[in-house]
Amino acid sequence: MTFRTLLLTAAASSILTAPAAIAQEKTEFRIAWSIYVGWMPWGYMEDSGIMDRWADKYGIDVEIVQINDYIESINQYTAGAFDGVSATNMDTLSIPSGGGVDTTALIVGDYSNGNDAVILKGEGDLTSLAGLPVNLVELSVSHYLLARGLDSVGLSERDLDGVINTSDADMIAAFAADEVQAVVTWNPLVSAIMEEPGANMLFDSSDIPGEIIDLMVVNTEVLEANPDFGKALVGAWYETMALMVAGDEEALTAMAEASGTDLAGYNAQLASTEMFYDPVAAVAFTQSAELPATMVSVAEFLFDKGILGEGAPSADFVGVAYPDGTVTGDANNVQFRFDTTYMQMAADGGL
Repeated sequence: MTFRTLLLTAAASSILTAPAAIAQEKTEFRIAWSIYVGWMPWGYMEDSGIMDRWADKYGIDVEIVQINDYIESINQYTAGAFDGVSATNMDTLSIPSGGGVDTTALIVGDYSNGNDAVILKGEGDLTSLAGLPVNLVELSVSHYLLARGLDSVGLSERDLDGVINTSDADMIAAFAADEVQAVVTWNPLVSAIMEEPGANMLFDSSDIPGEIIDLMVVNTEVLEANPDFGKALVGAWYETMALMVAGDEEALTAMAEASGTDLAGYNAQLASTEMFYDPVAAVAFTQSAELPATMVSVAEFLFDKGILGEGAPSADFVGVAYPDGTVTGDANNVQFRFDTTYMQMAADGGL
């Protein structure tokens, strides 16, 4: 089982640049998701019939498919096998948008607020990483978190004894190995590793709140041709959010078990996740002045690592559009859009 893995060797080197779908009116849609605390509602929506009810309301069919390999889910979306996929802001920018697939953040579901962490074996702080190797999923949000942490104490990746690309599926076993001294990963792996003797959390995503954002993104052309697709997804999502915020034990237990933990364990993970249960909060976050600054920072990281689209000449290569019409990056190459239209409909009771 893998989670938010971004195995980007020649990575998203430009992974698939074909359009993700042909824009046309249709009635059958497919979205993909992978295991992560903030994305467990998608599986529950499929299994409980919530998604079917909302799809029926609009006379369409929406299939929600779990993909165990996160990067594979994004690759398949980029290739056109799916109309939407659960992804982070960084991975959306680097893979589909960087590869030329115009993509819209339909639902801003949460941001990591402690779910991602830098963990050292033994005593020390961030400066203790100097001269050490660090195991992580290379070029993932873990890599970004490490870069932000090192920068906060005046260090950079050059001060390490390198980063060792390690699959998230192998991370717990890796931490137990004698030669591994530090790892960067995400929940539920963080929770498991922190139970190990000597595990010392040095830095986590609560230190950079609002920067690692978890989304449901969809193909922009498909959405524009099929607005009922967006309405059904958003309606089903916020019905599920209402169950969660009400503490519905059946729903939360189902999500917990699907993610490989129990209710207490899942609630602990939710505690380090800033979930936008209320669409009003999601809209406010998406319209905030901080979001463009975050995306500029993310674009600079991706460009520095050489994964902001094949042959990207600068960190401004991909344009990112925001609800007020402003754009960061190249306004002539907008491939990533934060759109609050459908979340606002939910807030207004207009679905």
